[in-house]
Amino acid sequence: MKTDMKVTLMAHSQLSDKFKEILADGAEELALKVEEGVITDGQISTLTAIRTCYSANLPTEIAIKEGEKYFGKAATDGEGGTDADRLFRHITRSGHTSTLEHVSFTFAIEGVSRALLAQLTRHRVGFSFSVQSQRYVRLGSKDRSGGMKYLLPESVKTEEQRAAFESAMVQSQLYYDRLRKLGIPPEDARAVLPNATATNLVMTANLAALLSFYAKRRKGNGAQHEIAELAEAIRREVVAVEPWTDAYFEAATVPKSAH
Repeated sequence: MKTDMKVTLMAHSQLSDKFKEILADGAEELALKVEEGVITDGQISTLTAIRTCYSANLPTEIAIKEGEKYFGKAATDGEGGTDADRLFRHITRSGHTSTLEHVSFTFAIEGVSRALLAQLTRHRVGFSFSVQSQRYVRLGSKDRSGGMKYLLPESVKTEEQRAAFESAMVQSQLYYDRLRKLGIPPEDARAVLPNATATNLVMTANLAALLSFYAKRRKGNGAQHEIAELAEAIRREVVAVEPWTDAYFEAATVPKSAH
């Protein structure tokens, strides 16, 4: 059975109620902007992380004492946005991206191929994965799963190509079912399942890791179609809740050492 990729943001970094109270007590106007979404939780966390490295103020004081300076004034570098945007650009370009690791995102990723999974899990630093197991989730035709679902590669275009590919998927299912019927356990019967077999996972990654991932897997950078589509879907989900990050995805480049 053919399936399609679906990516849903489950959770992302947000300010705690305790920190919001501290913010409201010390900078009511700034706290209101956060409450209204004019300034995001991720921006407050990132500013606090960056300025903690350079400021004599305590981390709990930085947004209160420095927030107006950065969020209330226009950028001084002539590139638009607030002075906070200018600071974020400067820090990112200088390579101090560890300050972006304090903002994280958790995704439900459904209907991706095991081939994509093998590529995705090469991104290890800053990533956590919980993957549907072919050992414990039985993929027989008569199992609860309803059988093996699969992804049709983008390069399969003609009717003849599609028929040949789908025939191979049907044969794989038949071999899996036969092995199971002969008493082979799922953990060994899965050996005949193809790379196109669909799987599901929960993935958490910080912003710095996602920008690195996107730079390497974005469209037009030589990545395989499916993982390039995943990279774009992840970008959309992140930008929907932290709009300021869009410029950093757009500017993301592969470090020379990665070529």
